Amino acid sequence: MKASEILNTAASLVSGDRNRQHGDIKAHYDALAAMWTAVLVAAGKAPDTPLDAHDAANMMEVLKIVRRYFGSVNDDDYVDGAGYAAIAGHLRTER
Repeated sequence: MKASEILNTAASLVSGDRNRQHGDIKAHYDALAAMWTAVLVAAGKAPDTPLDAHDAANMMEVLKIVRRYFGSVNDDDYVDGAGYAAIAGHLRTER
């Protein structure tokens, strides 16, 4: 997959019908961050500050980066990684 194809596919996914499918982007990642924080607290590994939506989007991108190093090549890992980077950037500018 060419770089432009990865970016164009990611752009169409993050700017498409995601709100209808997954709900408001900020609310979605706020909830994800709150749940991850709760899990870390329950595991006795509480972060110094609670995770926020921006953290959650960055961590989803990291998941895709890790997946690139294991198993076979999967274009989705690059498309989704680019999408999560875009979402993280969007959430960061909304602060």
